[in-house]
Amino acid sequence: MILTVTPNPSLDWTYEVPSLGRGDVLRATGDRVDPGGKGVNVSRAVAAAGVRTTAVLPLGGAPGTRLAELLGAQGVDVTVVSIAGQTRSNISLVEPDGTLTKINASGPELSPTESALLLETVRGCSGGASWIACCGSLPRGLAPRWYADLVARAHEAGARIALDTSGPALLAVLPARPDVIKPNASELAAAVGRPLSTLGDVAVAARELRARGAGAVLASLGADGQLLVAEEDTYYGTARVPADRVRSNVGAGDASLAGFLVAGGTGPAALASALAHGAAAVRLPGSAMPTPADLNRDAVRVTRDLPLDLPLSEPATL
Repeated sequence: MILTVTPNPSLDWTYEVPSLGRGDVLRATGDRVDPGGKGVNVSRAVAAAGVRTTAVLPLGGAPGTRLAELLGAQGVDVTVVSIAGQTRSNISLVEPDGTLTKINASGPELSPTESALLLETVRGCSGGASWIACCGSLPRGLAPRWYADLVARAHEAGARIALDTSGPALLAVLPARPDVIKPNASELAAAVGRPLSTLGDVAVAARELRARGAGAVLASLGADGQLLVAEEDTYYGTARVPADRVRSNVGAGDASLAGFLVAGGTGPAALASALAHGAAAVRLPGSAMPTPADLNRDAVRVTRDLPLDLPLSEPATL
């Protein structure tokens, strides 16, 4: 079983539009609503892969009720921590070439009592979990080291932790030694305090975060693929996705983390699974998660021979 924790979940409304112009009246060519939040998406992708998953979520108001209902319909077990505030709603606008414009609400503020209850609920649900994925931004009311407290409690219960967050929360959690962290290039650059322009830069930065406590670093590089830097070895992988097949990259990184974890969460086979899941997700509308039938593993390449001089298509700046 894979347990996910999303401290700031959302309802995600996605609209497909012919083009996006400031001040225009836009007529959607398609729309959908999905349960949202990075950990929520990981659970959805894990469930789509046929693996049992439980999502621990602080939920409030009508949006929180609907989110739980949508997740249940997708085969995700939900453990609710009731909060006084109302669960946020986000909006995504997707153009035909896959360009995405997002409006993310800040979300409710959690009280100290709600924060403590969320931690205790995760501890209580962690028995039997092969992995706990802690994902996304922290809502108002949770200090940057909240994830570090969660990692410490989960390790006491014998669970492995995969963490996908950024900024102060990422830096604060490293001393707690999460088993895997999954930054993108921009988040990695911010963590080490310098721009990254090549794959070699990414590899050096990932090794720095390992030296500061991360067990392994799974770096998402968008169209340039992914880099896995672990104690045993370093692997680089890519997945071919024709530009005309891209529909939405919403949740693609979360699908990728799910693919990594359902394949064991270590080594080149897990990296290949991550790439296949991420590539499948961008070919689907909104934040839809791929099923095994959507995966094209023949399009994935993984190697130990790193092209260190490879320039990033989108260099990560500060």
